[in-house]
Amino acid sequence: MPVPARCGKHVSDCAAQRFGDSCWGSAGDLRSPSRKIWCTAMKGYERVRAVIIGAVVAGILAALIVLGSRNLTHFDAALVGYTFATLFAAFGIAYRYAMWLQRPPSRMYWRRGWRVLASGAFLKRFVSGVRRAVVDVAGNRFIFRRGFLRGAAHLSIMWGCILAAAITFPLVWGWIHFETVPGSLNTYRTVVFGFPASEFPLGGIISFIIFHGLVWASILVIAGVMLAFRRRMMDHGAAATQQFGEDVLPLVLLCAISITGLMLTVSYTWMRGYAYGFLAVLHAVTVILTLLWLPFGKFFHVFQRPAQLGVALYKESAEEAGRATCKRCDRPYAAAAVVRDLATVERELGFRYEIQAPSAKKDGGKNPEPAAGPSKDETQRRANHYQQICPSCRRALFGLAQSALWNPAVDSERESGAA
Repeated sequence: MPVPARCGKHVSDCAAQRFGDSCWGSAGDLRSPSRKIWCTAMKGYERVRAVIIGAVVAGILAALIVLGSRNLTHFDAALVGYTFATLFAAFGIAYRYAMWLQRPPSRMYWRRGWRVLASGAFLKRFVSGVRRAVVDVAGNRFIFRRGFLRGAAHLSIMWGCILAAAITFPLVWGWIHFETVPGSLNTYRTVVFGFPASEFPLGGIISFIIFHGLVWASILVIAGVMLAFRRRMMDHGAAATQQFGEDVLPLVLLCAISITGLMLTVSYTWMRGYAYGFLAVLHAVTVILTLLWLPFGKFFHVFQRPAQLGVALYKESAEEAGRATCKRCDRPYAAAAVVRDLATVERELGFRYEIQAPSAKKDGGKNPEPAAGPSKDETQRRANHYQQICPSCRRALFGLAQSALWNPAVDSERESGAA
């Protein structure tokens, strides 16, 4: 039986496919009892490892909550539901992230990205990474390329959620609280991790902006959600491919959180607290449900997106290191490092695309290859893996293979007709 890649031997014979509930084998011997036992053991090991990582992350967050709130002195017991929801979300996100990084493609990109940052050109890569983080991630350039309204919707939702999270989580965890300055009832003091940070007068523009921070965040989110719903109603292509759980439900949850939060402000500002208790419970339910669903839905891409910076830096470094040339047409077509890593990942997934050199002609010279470019047999002698051939030549070889299968059938029909 082939030795699995995790043992460090015969990577090309790896039998573990880490994309879910399946385990693929390079030799196709999935009915082997030993292979099934191995696949079950590997999936169990990966899940246990992810559970441990999730528990550690949740434990660290719990310890930081206790320390940041000065042994829960500044922790509001009324917000304990939010706290447990965030702890569960932290566990779920870390668990899923750990499972995601155990996939061969994700693991390869993750390692290559950190290796590029740790290379000799650290300053150059760091500057490039910061530029990409500002332009592509913070500015959503990759979304604006798909359409202005689509980019505006995503940008508004993203920054609204970031602003709301930056305000809500530190307040819930007791890391930040406000108190009046002794001797001055019209002055508030911001306390961060138990240390006085700043003071500002009540009734001024600064206090108005700070105390209504969640209002500004809700307005941004609602505006982005409306733009997103408009696209999904007007764009027939998006409407045809959308799924409720992946495309509609996240927008509904964000809109529910923002609207119920705004209703709380309306209640205590203009309605003298009318129905405030009911609205507070309704808002808490929407927030807690969203936090519990966060690791398992579309919002998980929020935590995957920063990893794309490492992928971009890796591809940039690979392009500078040199490009691979096609073994058939001798033209450069991709970064050599990317081609090598792609072949490695395919072997780890159990896909074998090695090319074996032909021993002799099987057609006796009846069907010669076209004169344009090397022959099929010559290509097979020069290349030892399918990834060493450019996409154009792959299409050409596919056509030649079809022609080689079709021509003998035509010849046999002609011979039978002549007879």
